[in-house]
Amino acid sequence: MTPTSRKPSSRFRRYPRGMALAMALLAAAGPVAASAQDTGGRLDAIEAQLRALQRKVFPNGAGKTFAPEITPGAVPAPTAQGAPSTSAVTDLLARMDAVEAQLARLTSQVEVNSNRLSKLEAKVGAMQPAPAAGDGATPGEAVNGAAIGSNTAAMTGGASQHAAAPAPAAPTAVKSAAKPSADRIAAVKAVVMPDTGDKGEDEYLYGYRLWDAKLYPEAEQQLQKVVGQYPKHKRISYVRNLLGRAYLDDDKPGTAAQWFVQNYQADKAGDRAPDSLLYLAVAMRDLKETKRACLALEEFQRTYPGEKIGRLKTQYDRISSSVKCN
Repeated sequence: MTPTSRKPSSRFRRYPRGMALAMALLAAAGPVAASAQDTGGRLDAIEAQLRALQRKVFPNGAGKTFAPEITPGAVPAPTAQGAPSTSAVTDLLARMDAVEAQLARLTSQVEVNSNRLSKLEAKVGAMQPAPAAGDGATPGEAVNGAAIGSNTAAMTGGASQHAAAPAPAAPTAVKSAAKPSADRIAAVKAVVMPDTGDKGEDEYLYGYRLWDAKLYPEAEQQLQKVVGQYPKHKRISYVRNLLGRAYLDDDKPGTAAQWFVQNYQADKAGDRAPDSLLYLAVAMRDLKETKRACLALEEFQRTYPGEKIGRLKTQYDRISSSVKCN
C-alpha cells in the first residue's frame, strides 16, 4: 500500500476541523475572561470608595452625586479591523475611567473645602476675647475686658478688640451689705424723677441727679438700667460716660475704665466719647498704670484736638498735669 492510500486516524476523524478551531479560540479566551474578572473587582472597589467619598462631601444630600461623564455607549468603537465593536472588558474599562475621574474630582473638592474651613476657624479663633481680671468687678466689668482700637488696646492691657460691652445689671433695687440708714433713704427719696415726656431721657436725668447727689451705688444701678432698656437712645453716649464717672467716683477705677473704653469704642463721634477717653486716663492713673494713662492722653490729643483747646481744655490741663508722661 502506498503512503497516499493510508486512511486518517480515528483521532482526527473524531474532531472535525471546525471543532478544533473552536477549542483553540476558547483556550485563547481564558486570559481575557480572567482579565475582565480582575477589572470588575477593581471597579467594585473604586465605586465603593466613591460612594463613601460622596457621603463625606454631601452628608445630607440624597441624590447629590455626580453622573459618569463617560458611559459605555459613549466609548468610541475600536479601529482594529475584524475586532468586535464592544466587549465586556471595554465596558468595564470605560466605567472604571469614569469612576476614577469622579473620585479625583471629589478628592480635590474635599481638599479645597478643608482648606477653607481651616482658614475660617483660624479667623473665628482670632476674634475670641481673651480673659482678664479687674479690680474686684464682675467678669463682664473687668478693666482688661475693654475693647478699643490698636493704640488704645495697650491702655487696658491689650484686650481683644471684639470684647463684649459690660453687661448691665438687672433693674432691681439696690442691695447693700448693711441696711441703708434713714438719712440715706431720705436722700434717695428726695431725688425726683423728671417728667419730660421722653421716658429714656427721664431715666437718664434721674440717674444724673442721683450721681450729682453723690448717691453713687444708686446712680450706677439706675444708669445700668438705662443702658439695658434704651441702648439706641440719643443720650446713650451720655449714659455710658456718666456710668463710668459714677464708678470712678465710687472708687472703682477698673470698672469705670471698662465703661469709658466701651463708650469710646462704640461711637468715637458720640457726644461724650472725648470725655470718656480723657477720664480713662484718670482711671488708669488711679490704678497706678501711668504708661496706659499717657497712652489715653495721647489718643485724646490725636483724636480730639479741637476738644483739647475747646470744651475740655480745663479738664485736659488738670488731668495731664497729674500724670507724669515722658
